[in-house]
Amino acid sequence: MADVETAVNGVGGHDLVSILADESRDFLVRHNGDQVKISDLKGKTVALYFSASWCGPCRRFTPKLVEVYGELASKGEQFEVVFVSGDEDEESFNGYFAKMPWLAVPFADAKTRDSLNDLFKVRGIPHMVVLNESGVVTNENGVTALREYGTEAYPFSEEKIKQFQEAEAAAKEAQTLGSVLVSGSRDYLVSNDGTKVPVSELEGKVVGLYFSVSSFPPSREFTPVLVRMYNKLKEKGENFEIVLVSLDDDEVTFNLSFAGMPWLAIPFKDKSLEKLPRYFELETLPTLVVLGPDGKTLNSNVAELVEEHGSEVYPFTPERIKELNELAKAKSESQTLESLLVSGDLDYVIGKDGTKIPVSELVGKNILLYFSAHWCPPCRAFLPQLIATYNKIKEKDSAFELVFLSSDRDQSSFDDYFAEMPWLALPFGDERKKSLSRKFKIRGIPSLVAIGPSGRTVTTEARDLITVHGADAYPFTDERIKELEAEIEEMAKSWPKTVKHPLHEEHELVLTRRRRYNCDGCEDGGQGWSFYCKECDFDLHPKCALEDDKEKETAKEDGNDNAGEDHANKEGYVCDGDVCYKA
Repeated sequence: MADVETAVNGVGGHDLVSILADESRDFLVRHNGDQVKISDLKGKTVALYFSASWCGPCRRFTPKLVEVYGELASKGEQFEVVFVSGDEDEESFNGYFAKMPWLAVPFADAKTRDSLNDLFKVRGIPHMVVLNESGVVTNENGVTALREYGTEAYPFSEEKIKQFQEAEAAAKEAQTLGSVLVSGSRDYLVSNDGTKVPVSELEGKVVGLYFSVSSFPPSREFTPVLVRMYNKLKEKGENFEIVLVSLDDDEVTFNLSFAGMPWLAIPFKDKSLEKLPRYFELETLPTLVVLGPDGKTLNSNVAELVEEHGSEVYPFTPERIKELNELAKAKSESQTLESLLVSGDLDYVIGKDGTKIPVSELVGKNILLYFSAHWCPPCRAFLPQLIATYNKIKEKDSAFELVFLSSDRDQSSFDDYFAEMPWLALPFGDERKKSLSRKFKIRGIPSLVAIGPSGRTVTTEARDLITVHGADAYPFTDERIKELEAEIEEMAKSWPKTVKHPLHEEHELVLTRRRRYNCDGCEDGGQGWSFYCKECDFDLHPKCALEDDKEKETAKEDGNDNAGEDHANKEGYVCDGDVCYKA
């Protein structure tokens, strides 16, 4: 913050006219065409809102800003927003600005918009810089402040946010059930038939706070699991209750989903629904926070434990969780291929022609479980390398096999994708895929899990090992990886310390140890050694940096035919770089 102020004024505040006007304009505009003198902003708290219609996060944040802007206006607060557009054409600007009740730098004034981006070092949007009535920047991260604290954070200064954080820390120290679930206007929860239940009736119980978005696939999948656990505990007479903390935007959707839940809920769109995700530092959905009988937090998220152990995880104490972890460890040590891949009558995998191959025929082999999907661009980009690796390993060891576990949405997509593969698969929609995803905590695809001849898990990171080492990583054991790393260390002694490369002519690339990176040449992941430009954050695998032009061309052609296809991300996943993650 101080750097921005010093760069412009040395000390003190900004002259808004000088930074928002140009030589032919001393006004801002509203979406209806009205002009407002920039000098009218004097004495107000002003937020410069850098945003664009093409930006998904911007479109999601703007309605929140509109809501806060309206609430502050109704209270008579001296607050104004100035939209600084990142749109590329005036039609897009006008359509987006029409949804905003505040001011904007005219779209035609690209020079001022560019200078504001440079002045405030805007590197991503949405971005909001807050200036006080004297023009002093009080917060360069206004989006986070407003998103997390709403109107209560006004005037959105870093000092105000710090006060909130200190107050929340103190509240956690003295946390009770009432401090979490009671608000100034409400001391009750609701059941799905509309009955109001006083929060006081939950005193002394173990309470689970279920954070959920009913339209989100992981939440939809988890809710029936939670219902089964809840009903079992109620049948046993346990002193337990669940409270739904719904983050749904639509009341109809909320009512439809809540109708199938046997527990209580915070009323739809209650103000506390904005505070609780921040208070409990919500990171993922679904989340089940557990409060003990004294109202203190026992566990910040037991959703995975509930999926794995059901009602056995009750009462969610550290002691009980330790017991379950010890049982899971013992189970893992006794793991066999049959215990992984056999479930009742499902004791087979399928071959290319649909032939059922008994799991027993795979016992004693090194197995890779390949979690993937045709709709996932990183999966399609990785597939050619995996096929090449598979064929090389099969040539030297017939006691090796790979099994595809599909995340495709329909049989046709599964069939088309599996047709490209030379290995085995679980049938499409097979229930074993879900249990294996839970067991190995698969959060992103493509993912490869290596199972040894004993049936024990060797590694859940075989995908990374193949990306870096190819078939040489086989059989993916710690011992083999240490051997490879030693070989690479020896090779590194003969590599040049710096190289000049046509893909990065600006600077020399320096041989550098890198824990993990993406190669800017072949676009595959890497770890260990890289030829690296720190200034530009540019990496090349040693093989990419040192190979000749012909090899580069071949490498570019191999395994990347499908990498550029533009398939939409599927529901419940976000594709980022070389992995599609569960959102």
